[in-house]
Amino acid sequence: MTSMSRARVARRIAAGAAYGGGGIGLAGAAAVGLLLAEVRMARRHVGNGSGGRVPVADGLYGTTYATPDEPPLRLTMLGDSTAAGQGVHRAGQTPGALLASGLSAVAERPVELHNVALPGATSDDLDRQVALVLANPSLVPDVCVIMIGANDVTHRMPPTRSVRHLSSTVRRLRTAGAEVVVGTCPDLGTVERVQQPLRWLARRASRQLAAAQTIGTVEQGGRTVSLGDLLGPEFEANPRELFGPDNYHPSAEGYATAAMAVLPTVCAALELWPAEEERPDVTRREGFLPVAKAAAEAASEAGTEVTAAMPTGPRGPWALLKRRRRRRVPEPERAPVQQPSP
Repeated sequence: MTSMSRARVARRIAAGAAYGGGGIGLAGAAAVGLLLAEVRMARRHVGNGSGGRVPVADGLYGTTYATPDEPPLRLTMLGDSTAAGQGVHRAGQTPGALLASGLSAVAERPVELHNVALPGATSDDLDRQVALVLANPSLVPDVCVIMIGANDVTHRMPPTRSVRHLSSTVRRLRTAGAEVVVGTCPDLGTVERVQQPLRWLARRASRQLAAAQTIGTVEQGGRTVSLGDLLGPEFEANPRELFGPDNYHPSAEGYATAAMAVLPTVCAALELWPAEEERPDVTRREGFLPVAKAAAEAASEAGTEVTAAMPTGPRGPWALLKRRRRRRVPEPERAPVQQPSP
């Protein structure tokens, strides 16, 4: 599918989400039926995102930066098993811990991490998760990172419904005062043991949803980072290194790769990035585009950021597309989590 075609489909899905529609298919009814049959077969070999122990990474990171008169930054993770960090054994290997550690190093402030992500979650669980995040108005996060979408594809959730839940979540968090960064739907075509024609269908469906998620997020004041086939080249070269023991969730190296892509956007959202980095760099093919076109381009290239720019234009809202330089994430250091007294 061309970038232009993907932009049109993304616009239709986002419009359906905004106005209550729900009948737009990801890849056509017949193709979806085949996709579901193939997914059931693939699940016999790979994890489905709903089981396994997830390390608890909640806590305070960067305590060496603590000062008496400055509270820690608050970072909250929402989403599915990828946001939770399923597939690794140590808390410091989860994306939340990696992002908290990296953000602390850039800001030179402690970062308090809270994770409400649920393995196996689809986008309709975001309503529950955001209620947990906003339960205490005095503890609204400074920034929220959402990773969601893979289970929406495999569970055949209508993309308009998926984007509607995500857009509502972004709107509620932004209204409460939190910055929001969404890691859009990853490319399910990179999962080991997924064969053709499922691989092609999964890639197409994933990218369509990712583009529509970008439109919905940017229109509500959030930023997106395309996860796409971020692990694709590395996975093809060394699948055992980039994917975990269940051959479905990322390994520690895989999560580190994703965290390096998301961290610059998290820092930019909090105005911690150098001012010169905020200007589009034509040598990196950055610039201002209609939001649907920017969304389609980002869905095709992992690690690409999209954020709102000019309010509107001849072809609708516009966005800034950026390809930020990735930052190496330092080894996480956190204070012990306080256990409740018996």
